[in-house]
Amino acid sequence: MKVIAINASPKMEKGNTAAILMPFLEGIKDAGADIEIYYTHELRINSCQGDLACWFKTPGRCCQKDDMEMLLPKLAGAEFWVLATPVYVDGMPGPLKNLVDRILPIVLPFYELREGHCRHPLREGTKRGKIVLVSSCGFWEMDNFDPLLVHVNAICRNANRDFAGALLRPHCRALISMADKGEPVNDIFEAAHEAGRQLVLEGGISNQVIATISRPLLPLDIFLQSVNERFQELLSEQGVTE
Repeated sequence: MKVIAINASPKMEKGNTAAILMPFLEGIKDAGADIEIYYTHELRINSCQGDLACWFKTPGRCCQKDDMEMLLPKLAGAEFWVLATPVYVDGMPGPLKNLVDRILPIVLPFYELREGHCRHPLREGTKRGKIVLVSSCGFWEMDNFDPLLVHVNAICRNANRDFAGALLRPHCRALISMADKGEPVNDIFEAAHEAGRQLVLEGGISNQVIATISRPLLPLDIFLQSVNERFQELLSEQGVTE
């Protein structure tokens, strides 16, 4: 089983998103799947030009010469796509959106009805698989993920892939800080690992595991106080007064 993971955090393996992504991928690997991980920060992927050359001039192939030439066949042949991203202004960062826009060559220009809705059929040789979302957010509330969830579900429908679940970690920086201090948060990382195992062996992720990954770490009022105190410290260290 082939898994392609895309990490859209500019901090790559040192970012907040990686705190959940890496144990998740370890669980996938331990269950026997083959993983390749790519970082948008290291990829050169231009924005879609909208000329539809991949349909009518060079069918199945974009005319742009960048890293999408390498990545697109891998995506087309993978059973699972893992889209890992921080929430930036209610959605995914621009480099990941560029990547998603550039998957157009894997579909044909024709229209078909799927579940009563116009869609493009997949090009021959493209696998029907699943997409998993892994996302982190600095804010405390879970509803900050809602716009991103809507978007990723729409991507699944357009790419003719099933949505296999979302590992969402609000106030993720607090998780990392608490882990560094040795506070009891290991259950979250263990749940992320278990999510990877379940995905490969069972085809989905249990609600209990998903809930553990997203569980609140501290009350909202304490979160606000601690975050603002830390921001004030950082400003003071830089000699900035507000």
